[in-house]
Amino acid sequence: MKKVLLLLANGFESYEASVFTDVFGWNLYEGDQTTELVSVGLQPVLDCTWGYSCIPMFQLKEIDLDEFDALAIPGGFEEANFYQDAFSEDFLAVIRAFDQQNKPIAAICVGGLAVAKSGVLNGRMGTTYRFENNPRQNQMREMGVQVKSDERIVEDRNIITSSSPETALDVAFRLLEKLTSEENTQEVKRRMGFTR
Repeated sequence: MKKVLLLLANGFESYEASVFTDVFGWNLYEGDQTTELVSVGLQPVLDCTWGYSCIPMFQLKEIDLDEFDALAIPGGFEEANFYQDAFSEDFLAVIRAFDQQNKPIAAICVGGLAVAKSGVLNGRMGTTYRFENNPRQNQMREMGVQVKSDERIVEDRNIITSSSPETALDVAFRLLEKLTSEENTQEVKRRMGFTR
């Protein structure tokens, strides 16, 4: 069984987390049944961007990172204090640990900023939230990333980053394909109603 660590910062966007829970949940029940998703936070209760709370399955201090095969990071909002957790040393150390072992890392929207802040994308390609007059892509450039501003999703070796919440499902499916197979991912998509 391959385990995916869903790393949640306080202030995360619930939709961006839910795509991972749904895609990997469907794979567990209707796909090849080889993946398990585990939600982890730095605190016992997390506030979501849109005003409700979430209880992660584990706190970071309770898990062994070596038990996990991939890392998933949803984005969030500055107004909801997302960057307090996402830019904390504990959060960034998780990202570095996965990259050092060349394990897949998938980040949606500004989740990619945490990946960049960790230093693992220095000199590599990536993207983050793009919208007219929004500073996030420039912020990522300042962290040493070769930002591909016109691409929805950027994959550089083991790291997937994306440009908006719109990309979320595609990122989750890409991560599933990396951990299983293209054939299995297409079957999960078909069972979820995305293909005929």
